[in-house]
Amino acid sequence: MSDAFGTPDTLRIDLAVVAERRPATSRWIDHVWRVVEVLEDAPALPPWTELRQEAGRTLFLAGHATLSLHPTDTDNYKHNLEGPDPRVWVVLRPADAAPGMVLHLVTLDPGEAHLYADVGNDTLESLPLPAFLHAPALDFIARHHKDRGFHKRRRDRADPEALARRQRPRDDS
Repeated sequence: MSDAFGTPDTLRIDLAVVAERRPATSRWIDHVWRVVEVLEDAPALPPWTELRQEAGRTLFLAGHATLSLHPTDTDNYKHNLEGPDPRVWVVLRPADAAPGMVLHLVTLDPGEAHLYADVGNDTLESLPLPAFLHAPALDFIARHHKDRGFHKRRRDRADPEALARRQRPRDDS
C-alpha cells in the first residue's frame, strides 16, 4: 500500500472526532474546546455538525480524519503502546469559519504531538487509545519495527597545539 507521497507500507485508518465547546470561566474568552472522543464508525455528517446541546455545552462531530502510521516512526508508536497508558493525540486549530475550530491532526506519535504542545493557539488533547486502534497499531509495529541500536559517537581527539599561541614571524627588514 502507498500513500499520496508514494511511501510504501503506510497504514491509513479513517476515523472521526467528537469535540465539546463549553463556557469559559475567564473574562477574556467566551468558551473553551476539548476533544471528547475518537470514533471508528461515525455518521456521514459534515464537519462541525452539532450533535447535542445541554447546560451550555455543545457536542460537535469535529470531522473525519485519517490516522497515518509510517514505518519510520514505529519506535515512537511502540513506546506509546507499550507504556502504562497508551494515548491518541488530537489537534484542533482555530479557524475563521464557524464554530471557530478545524480538525487538524490525529496521531499516535508522542513526538509529533509534542510539536504542537507549545506552538500558537492549537488545542492539543490526549485521549486514552481506543480499542479499535490498538490492534492495528500493534500489528503495524510487529510488521515494520526494526530495533535501532544505540551508537555512541566518538569525538575526534583534540589537537592541543591547534589552539596554542603562535609566534608571529619577525619582520627583519
